[in-house]
Amino acid sequence: MRETVGGTEAVERALARIERLDPRLCAFVEVWGEEALERARTVDRQLSLSGVPFGVKGPSGIRSYAAGRLIAAGAIPVGSTAVPGPGTYWQTWGQGRYGRTVNPYRADRTPGGSSAGSAVAVAAGMVPLATGSDGAGSVRIPAAWCGVFGLKTTNGLLPSPDRTGLASAGVLARSAAEAAAYLRCVLAPDDPSEAVPGLVPAPGPVFTTPLPVPAVFSPDLGFAEPDPEVAAVVRAAVERLAAAGIVQLVRRERPFTLLDPREAWLAIRGGSRPGGTGIRAPAVRAENDRRLDALFARTPLLLTPVTPNRPHGHEGPGELYSTALTWAFNLSGHPAASIPAGFTADGCPVGLQLVADRGADLSLVDLALAAERA
Repeated sequence: MRETVGGTEAVERALARIERLDPRLCAFVEVWGEEALERARTVDRQLSLSGVPFGVKGPSGIRSYAAGRLIAAGAIPVGSTAVPGPGTYWQTWGQGRYGRTVNPYRADRTPGGSSAGSAVAVAAGMVPLATGSDGAGSVRIPAAWCGVFGLKTTNGLLPSPDRTGLASAGVLARSAAEAAAYLRCVLAPDDPSEAVPGLVPAPGPVFTTPLPVPAVFSPDLGFAEPDPEVAAVVRAAVERLAAAGIVQLVRRERPFTLLDPREAWLAIRGGSRPGGTGIRAPAVRAENDRRLDALFARTPLLLTPVTPNRPHGHEGPGELYSTALTWAFNLSGHPAASIPAGFTADGCPVGLQLVADRGADLSLVDLALAAERA
């Protein structure tokens, strides 16, 4: 990563950009300017991420395992990023030190959340990467709506304070290249003695076939109702990847579908009792796991839109669940990434979701990197 050269220059640039842009975008809760500069002056230049500035999600983000690994690799935390304010029942916005966090492409729209400030800070070039966490789409949704790369890691791959098991660590980055540096850093620390006992040290299943990678595309997973323009932008992105030889779309006799995971997710989170579908939450989860296991046994990649909708206004999310196409993979535990797919006619970014088998995180990021290069 190019920020590793130049002493304090990268951190100085990041802090200057934050000072200039954050009063309008409200991406940060706190900025640690003097501390960041002091770290940059004294950091070991031989470390793998020496001098790279990054943001941490929320006031407690500096205590996360991922932040600790990044600091140990020489990266410099410059501040904590905005998350939803207190008393907010919906999670697709943020509250920064100067006010509500706004989408850098459309100030009248939300950036998504709950990793709202992290996505905005990366999208606006304040930092090259920022930590996030994803319990229902909290990394992938803001990545999609801010036009950056976002990764939800395999559930359990990295330590998480979430007792339900739904949330996993993630990263928001300018590109898959920065995300790859993050992932290799947190999976294999510069000092092996600092690794957490039992932490998966290497990727699990990988893409063993050369490009193009066989892939199944589902615009709705069988239950979502995507905005037609959002679906069209994503379909065009998938067709570009196929034309570039990155993926080979697998034709199926029947479209790939899942059961709507809404009731199962809410029941496990503790927000409601299962009911709407008439199927018990454990049965929904088990059936979706069965379908996904069968899919990934034959095809290494699933493609969907990240969200069925475009970024909504600051007044609220409306009728469509932004999480409709993301939270199934928090239940199943599969790694999933958001890569920029394009824009709607009114200037809203749209994300393409890439889902792979459990443990194939590094391979998923490598595939995203190939897609970016194409």
